[in-house]
Amino acid sequence: MNVRPISGSPVDPVNAAGALHAGGRRRRKGMAALAGVLLLAVTACGGGGGADSGAGDGKGEDSSTAEAKKSQAVVTIAPGDGAKSVETSGALKVTAAKGKLTDVEVKDAKGNAIAGKISGDGATWTPSTHLTAATKYTVHAVAKDSDGLEAAKEADFTTLTPKNTFLGDFTPEDGSKVGVGMPFSIRFTRGITNPEDVEKAITIKTEPAVEVAGHWFGNDRLDFRPEKYWKSGTKVTVDLNLDGVEGRPGVYGEQDKKLSFTIGRNQVSVVDVKTKKMKVMQDGKVIKTIPVTTGKPGYDTWNGQMVLTEKFVETRMNGDTVGYDGEYDIDDVPHAARLTDSGTFIHGNYWGGGAFGNYNASHGCIGLRDVKGAWDKGTPAAWFFNHSMIGDVVVVKNSNDATVAPENGLNGWNMSWEKWKA
Repeated sequence: MNVRPISGSPVDPVNAAGALHAGGRRRRKGMAALAGVLLLAVTACGGGGGADSGAGDGKGEDSSTAEAKKSQAVVTIAPGDGAKSVETSGALKVTAAKGKLTDVEVKDAKGNAIAGKISGDGATWTPSTHLTAATKYTVHAVAKDSDGLEAAKEADFTTLTPKNTFLGDFTPEDGSKVGVGMPFSIRFTRGITNPEDVEKAITIKTEPAVEVAGHWFGNDRLDFRPEKYWKSGTKVTVDLNLDGVEGRPGVYGEQDKKLSFTIGRNQVSVVDVKTKKMKVMQDGKVIKTIPVTTGKPGYDTWNGQMVLTEKFVETRMNGDTVGYDGEYDIDDVPHAARLTDSGTFIHGNYWGGGAFGNYNASHGCIGLRDVKGAWDKGTPAAWFFNHSMIGDVVVVKNSNDATVAPENGLNGWNMSWEKWKA
């Protein structure tokens, strides 16, 4: 090591060495002192932080514990994720163990939600309706445990594609205006053995609101009506949510359709077999009285309330089709409106002579004077035809025959409201 002389004076090696030794000690002491200051600073910083976040209030420890803690709730979705050919009813169910369900969403590919209900104890969720066939659904479910921690689960599945299906042919048509007696009637292409499921899938709403109930006639026809005739101006909306409904084992509905119809003016006509006259009433007031002829003895006209279901300017009537073989076959009956499925009509008659208002001469129909060819708009039959609409009511009284059966045509008004709902 070289030591430079100071101010050109010679250096004593011994003193120089001592000076070096002393300087080294001084430097080491200075370094030690600096190290002590740094250590004190680090200790003070670290120690202060530890006291504030750890031993002081425990926040650091609780935070790390909360991050690691998981919900004890367990959500289960049936059917399992990715399931195929799932039944449209009875298969979908969401459950929660060690917690309660708080939210369940089931949607199809178009985003349409399936209504459902969480049980009172929060343990299960079930759909309120059936599922649509051949449709993919996504399920999202959330449950909370007793500490309020959430657990969530998702799954998707696809419902079955039916091999056998049924349809419902309905009346009246969408957008039509009908009389006050018109029920909504639907006839199914297959006999229904699960009537409650099918009826539940048909929703009817009215404006103004009125109670509407359904009644089954056999296993292939379902009619809906209010207790009394519809109020004029009522709008009826029908939702046929039949797609996916299992109407009978292995046979599923394929209709998903909404339609509506409106109730027109109130017209009810009353035929008195004894007086041989018909009073046409609108809103309860007689607007016209028409002489008629009804069923002769042995061919009496049904009593009861009958609804117009079809209208023909001209039609053929053949006795062979209603059990009166060979008794008549008229190919141009004018101004005819159907009242029963069994063949009762109210129609024009150009062959009756002086029967109208005087004696009963028909095979059970109600006849009004008319002309061959239905060309004269001034005849009683033409007037009634042109002032009538599908759904109007014709009431027959004082006949020697029984009351028409409710299922013979759209004539459920002949059944009491109590029996109808039963």
